[in-house]
Order: sequence, then structure tokens, then C-alpha cells
Amino acid sequence: MIVLQPVLEIHARDGFALWPVAESMPYGFLPLSGALDPVEVGTAVMRIADCNDIDPEQDGRPPRPADPMGSLLHGLVTMDDLFAPCGLRITDTATGTVFLPGCCSGLDERRDWLEVVDGSGRAFFGHDPSPLAERDGEVVRLTVDAEHDNSPMIELPVTDLRHLLADAERDLADFLQLVAAWGTLHLRDYATPVTAALGRALDLTAPVTLPNP
Repeated sequence: MIVLQPVLEIHARDGFALWPVAESMPYGFLPLSGALDPVEVGTAVMRIADCNDIDPEQDGRPPRPADPMGSLLHGLVTMDDLFAPCGLRITDTATGTVFLPGCCSGLDERRDWLEVVDGSGRAFFGHDPSPLAERDGEVVRLTVDAEHDNSPMIELPVTDLRHLLADAERDLADFLQLVAAWGTLHLRDYATPVTAALGRALDLTAPVTLPNP
């Protein structure tokens, strides 16, 4: 069985107390979907906010707010180009082979999969390792690390990949709906701008219905 999940690269952040977050290993991956519990949603928001916590003095944005929450979220809600680290993880449960984006890959780059199924038929996803997806007729071959001749591979039909990619989009949209509800409880006045910012970071263009506080 082939399983495809949008995943977020997670690093532990000791001493975080702005809202509840999950305890995690120093390095790991959190699948994003509508099945996350509130602590996992908080962990994902923390991680994406932390990735975009860039000094505003470097690019002319307004100064940081004085409050700790506003300070952390400032980059997320004021920058145009946002980053959510990792991408789509594909697992062959029969062999245990895992195809995972490499360093510097972001969830917004999952649009490159369209090149595989409908475009040039080939796309790389980061480096160290260097995962490569190639279409050969009606089959897609996923090479875990194209830098090694003996790299493990996963093969699946193009039609199956299309369905899996559509499911991943629904998972991300469902995750954003969770963020909208979670934000009204934990982010005060930042709930709406943070939800909108995460939609941009995840390259989700569909509107999100915010619940009443």
C-alpha cells in the first residue's frame, strides 16, 4: 500500500509557553490533516511561525510588537514570502521505503508534483538526500536519493498518484480549518491574520470559514 501525507518538519523548542505544544524529538515530521488534536495544531503553528521569525529591520517591515505572542507571529503575518518546511512524504508500507523531501524543501513546492504527472515528467525535491520523481509512461518512479545508484525506489501508477495528491490537498485544507478554530481559542486578535498567513505558507487558495469566537 502507498501512503502519501503532507508533513511538516518539526524541531523541538524548549521552554515554549505561549500556547500548548506537543513534546517532540529534536527532529521529526508531523503529518498535517484534519485529524490533529489541538496540541498538535499548536505545535504546527509554532513551527511555521518560528521558521518565519525574521528580524523586520532587515526588510523594512514595521517593528515587532512588544508582547511575546505578537513578536513571534510578526514575521508570519507581515511577510509575503512564507515557508513551511518539508513537503509530501510517500511510504510504501509493503517494503518500508519512505520518499521524503530533502533539505530546504517547503510544502508550497508540492506544486512541482504537477510537473511529474502533467508536465515534463520529472522533479527534484530538495537535497541531502536528493529525492527524484520521474514519470515513465503510466508509471511514476520515486527515487529516495538520486545521488546513489543503489537508492531505494517506489513505483506507482500515475492515476494512483493523482488521487493521492488530491487527498493531500484535502488534508491541508482540513488542517487549515482546524487552525481557524484553534486560533480563536489561543491567538486572540491574531487568529484571523495567522490563519490567512498559514494559507499562504501552504499555498492554499481556497477560502477558509472562520468560526464564531
